[in-house]
Amino acid sequence: MALGPQARAEFVNAYTRVLVTAWSSEDYVRKLESTPREALAESGLVLPADAEIVLVRTIPEGTRDGGLDLQVELYEQGLATNRFELHIPETPRIETTELSDGDLDGVAAGIICCCCPCSCST
Repeated sequence: MALGPQARAEFVNAYTRVLVTAWSSEDYVRKLESTPREALAESGLVLPADAEIVLVRTIPEGTRDGGLDLQVELYEQGLATNRFELHIPETPRIETTELSDGDLDGVAAGIICCCCPCSCST
């Protein structure tokens, strides 16, 4: 069952809220694990009362590239089978490398180069 554009947008918005909330709140993650239907509904993702909900926290290496399109496909499958598999990976690690003084000076001066041939290299 393919979602129409509006239904797809509604799902993507709700799924995004689930991810952002899970990545920013340990309380939400605990609720997601103990009462997933209730936690998902709080974020706008309402599933049928009799649906099976499978939360995947460790994403298998081969499925990472599918990203959002894969999750939409899994949701569409859930609409047909009543088994909803939701990929909610652990909080992403953000690189916290510090910028050098030279990097900061360039940013402050508005000089940002992406190392490709462009007008900034003239």
